[in-house]
Amino acid sequence: LALISSFGESIIWLMKSSTSLLRRFNPKILSRGFSAGIVQHRHTELNNLETKFEFNAESKKEIDRVLNKYPPQYKKSATIPLLYIAQEQEGSDNWITLAAMNKIAELLEVPPMNVYEVSTFYTMFNREPVGKYHIQLCGTTPCMVAGCGKDSIKKVIMDELGIKDGETTEDGMFTLQEVECLGACVNAPMIQVNNKEFYEHLTEESMKKLLDTWKSGGTPKEGNQNHVKTCEGPMGKTSLKGGEPGFPEFLDLDKVIAEKKEADAKKASESS
Repeated sequence: LALISSFGESIIWLMKSSTSLLRRFNPKILSRGFSAGIVQHRHTELNNLETKFEFNAESKKEIDRVLNKYPPQYKKSATIPLLYIAQEQEGSDNWITLAAMNKIAELLEVPPMNVYEVSTFYTMFNREPVGKYHIQLCGTTPCMVAGCGKDSIKKVIMDELGIKDGETTEDGMFTLQEVECLGACVNAPMIQVNNKEFYEHLTEESMKKLLDTWKSGGTPKEGNQNHVKTCEGPMGKTSLKGGEPGFPEFLDLDKVIAEKKEADAKKASESS
């Protein structure tokens, strides 16, 4: 027992010493919090046990489509899709209440804790109100070192909006949140807005231009904010040009997005 106690004390001392040295070397190195925010629920006026939530007809139709993918005994696998449906539902304003999570647990026939665990793990789920433009800034290694670096982009956002990481502007227009890797490392630094639009190859100037566009009510061009198309290098496309046996042509993502938007608009006009 004495040996175990002595070993435990040594480990604690080592951890404390390491932390002290790290802070002395770079005070910021341990100051970064979890990108998902506080994982515990805190009752608020907008989000408590009395808050009401119901899925609308459109969401219920989408839920049925999702659940049909899974055998009944494995429908808990639909936790992530249903959380996303709840967050995207009209009137939800891009965040999920405790009542919505409880409703999902009821539909999936699982303990509510199973849903809470998922919603607190992924930064794509907002458990508190966010601004109309929820800016998620990638803060991992490629975005730290590529181009002007994420710290410069973050400074522009904070200076222009007058907020810090995790805060929302007083008019409810913008929320800033630094998150983990968003999977666009080759086009770093970058941000994601409202879990949908990527804005990549950012500079201080292009980031300010994006903010000015949103402030004026405009819609900026998605994707790369410079001359580069997708992730092509300075030589342009050098492979997957099409016509080569066994190698299909690389998708023109701009064309795919434009065609989808056109199809959605046509569908909307026909239904109305």
